[in-house]
Amino acid sequence: MEQHLHIIGGGMAGSEAAWQAANAGIMVTIHEMRPKVGTFAHRTGHLGEMVCSNSFRSDDHEQNAVGLLHWEMRAAGGLIMDMAEKHRLPAGGALAVDRDPFAESVTAALTAHPNISVSYDEITTLPKDGHWIIATGPLTSGALAAAIAAETGTEALAFFDAIAPIVYHETVNMDVAWMQSRYDKGETVEEQTAYLNCPMTKAQYEDFIDALLAAEKTEFKEGETAGYFDGCLPIEVMAERGRETLRFGPMKPVGLTNAHDPQNKPYAVVQLRRDNALGTLYNIVGFQTKMKYGAQKTVFAMIPGLETAEFARLGGIHRNTFINSPTLLDDQMRLRSRPNIRFAGQITGVEGYVESAAMGLLAGRMAAAELQGRSLSPVPVTTAMGALVSHITGGAEAKTFQPMNVNFGLFPPLDGVKGGRRGRKDRYKAYTDRAKADWQDWLVPQALAAE
Repeated sequence: MEQHLHIIGGGMAGSEAAWQAANAGIMVTIHEMRPKVGTFAHRTGHLGEMVCSNSFRSDDHEQNAVGLLHWEMRAAGGLIMDMAEKHRLPAGGALAVDRDPFAESVTAALTAHPNISVSYDEITTLPKDGHWIIATGPLTSGALAAAIAAETGTEALAFFDAIAPIVYHETVNMDVAWMQSRYDKGETVEEQTAYLNCPMTKAQYEDFIDALLAAEKTEFKEGETAGYFDGCLPIEVMAERGRETLRFGPMKPVGLTNAHDPQNKPYAVVQLRRDNALGTLYNIVGFQTKMKYGAQKTVFAMIPGLETAEFARLGGIHRNTFINSPTLLDDQMRLRSRPNIRFAGQITGVEGYVESAAMGLLAGRMAAAELQGRSLSPVPVTTAMGALVSHITGGAEAKTFQPMNVNFGLFPPLDGVKGGRRGRKDRYKAYTDRAKADWQDWLVPQALAAE
């Protein structure tokens, strides 16, 4: 059997899949259309480029499902987590990275691997022969998306993601803004002061909401009827759901004390998170937007501290594509109608950098085992990896299938553990303890097979 694997797409999922398969001894070719064929959101031709946020979210592996996913990927020798750690930025309890050096390091690691080659070409049809993983992510090219739709007999499902703007730190008025992580979270002073905070009074907040609602927005093109993914809602869409929505969401003032005026509690707070190691760029947290560029500059100038801020990148909106995985994929992430093809990453209906990379990790290992004639036991559903792959390959309701972040609601319940909010801390710790043990047990036979 030919031990060669082809991977379409060099994003988080494709990069991780290539790394895992190559380390198992498989020859891998990554087919990446960039930079020859660009997308709305990408800026470079690097593998593993971070398009939206620069955050991998919570790194708490005892109380948070995404932090547990970090832990599982690290235990499996994941490339994405390794590079993220090397380019980590202060972000309180979150794992944020310096996005450009991160992508450069991912690219360097993959291109230096003796079992990996990269072909910069666009794949426009579904391959009939060979072993393939499609990990084209949310911005799958139109031609390939059409080929997938033709094969599956259904229209490609889609939703919309919005991107948050980035400002130059030197243009922020630090006489108004101050540095503090919510609840002073973090073990070092740098972590405890990782976020830049801009306070608002009630009057300023009300004026801001009025301007936000009245601002000129980018509208969908004719025929575009897909909705938004709830984890990336534009701020103006959140504001339309109620005037206080933002104040209980990304602009919540809790856990913060204005260093310039400690006695007065802000009515709302806009937070910015460092976007690069130099600390010269900060992205506005939770401020994904579909406002037109001119409107963004006007509305964001109403935020105290950002009156004269200059933008390295304004926000935007782009269409994401995903398939109805529960009806189309088997438990090995293979396309039922063409089992020589696997899918991985956001196109399978998981949402987020980490979840995408995790599905790439599994797809790479599954493909390697199949190519080498090894049997790979099912991923335990008690793990974060297993809960996700189980959800997209049959656990979800196909009729209402939508992109999903990893969360403890996907895990099998635990007996003898207290429910409700009061029992949440002990329950989450029990979930993560069980997952870690089961994940390590699943990895052992694969490690032995590689020796």
